[in-house]
Amino acid sequence: MSRPHPLLAVALDGLGWHPAAWRLSTAPADAPFTPGYWVGLVTEAERGTLDLVTVEDSLAPQSTRPDGPDGRTDQVRGRLDAVLVAARVAPLTRHIGLVPVAGTTHSEPFHVSTAIATLDHVSQGRAGWQPRVSFRRSEARLFGRREVPELRPDQLDTPAGAALLADLFAEAADVVEVVRRLWDSWQDDAVIRDVATGRFIDRDRLHYVDFAGRWFDVKGPSIVPRPPQGQPVVAALAHDTVPYAFAAGSADLVFVTPADAGHAAVVVAEVRAAERAAGRTGPPLRILADLVVVLGDTPSAARHRRDRLDTLDGAPLTSDAAVVTGTPGQLADLIAEWHRAGVDGVRLRPAVLPDDLTTITRAVVPALRDRGLYHDRYPGGTLRDLLGLPRPVNRYVPVSA
Repeated sequence: MSRPHPLLAVALDGLGWHPAAWRLSTAPADAPFTPGYWVGLVTEAERGTLDLVTVEDSLAPQSTRPDGPDGRTDQVRGRLDAVLVAARVAPLTRHIGLVPVAGTTHSEPFHVSTAIATLDHVSQGRAGWQPRVSFRRSEARLFGRREVPELRPDQLDTPAGAALLADLFAEAADVVEVVRRLWDSWQDDAVIRDVATGRFIDRDRLHYVDFAGRWFDVKGPSIVPRPPQGQPVVAALAHDTVPYAFAAGSADLVFVTPADAGHAAVVVAEVRAAERAAGRTGPPLRILADLVVVLGDTPSAARHRRDRLDTLDGAPLTSDAAVVTGTPGQLADLIAEWHRAGVDGVRLRPAVLPDDLTTITRAVVPALRDRGLYHDRYPGGTLRDLLGLPRPVNRYVPVSA
């Protein structure tokens, strides 16, 4: 299913996605460790009527090394917890979707389910969750409960790497399944508050999830009533076959990383093939293409910013996603081109925050509106409503005869 207008999301991470962003940002270097900074970013995104923001997170400090912390002192290190950041921002916003990253490899499904369900209640139905697997041995050692083979990212295509990834994504699929069951473990009408009989809840409307799998057994029910959306939106970042299959079987929304419009069409076809292979029966995945953006008033100004950032970092910017350096109008045209190629929208990764975010909301969004490609107000409702996703029926409610 393709929307008439592209979805527009922004990925928030520290002071921006360029490693030297903190050197040029108009925000103080310590801003990412303050609540006001995050409130300012998300309220700016909401002023621009963006559909959703994601908040990055990981289990270890940022690093240029694949196997653990590096020795660099000229790049931002450290971050706040993404779910807690989203919870802080939620009461101060009204419409925009809030999708924090939370891991699956070392996190308990019960804790994730209650945190995201709580976020959905606090935001009145605007919560999502981006699961993330962890394949790094250094991150496993932060917990000390399991061993992970020592593999670099460039070794993930080896037989040992493929086996590790298959296990991690199979585990992630089980985590999402348990989380979804826990969200359904309270029926919508479980809280009855019947003063006359003295019953606050109807115990018959709470359900054990009784999940037994390879990695854990979970009884349930949750401690949090069913979220306003029924099921908060589950998003996944996917680059290749295994994560495409994970997204097809477990997610509502997938972020992909094509190199150009032609590649975007190929990736969309691969995702749809993964959905068919998974036997997906619900709504099709919403597909958003990731783009790192360095913006300027003119093409030369944008290139100058990019060159200056690269010089400060000592190396050209590289990314898993395509890097776009140009004007707001050029970016709007590219978004339109990629939307015609089949993606439902884009998730922009601003090179420098808040600078590039402000350019997105105050220049890119108007450029899209000028082209008839973006709404000028929120339609109202939940994040699922914004994405065109129906509210799921609770799996534990008996089907009427």
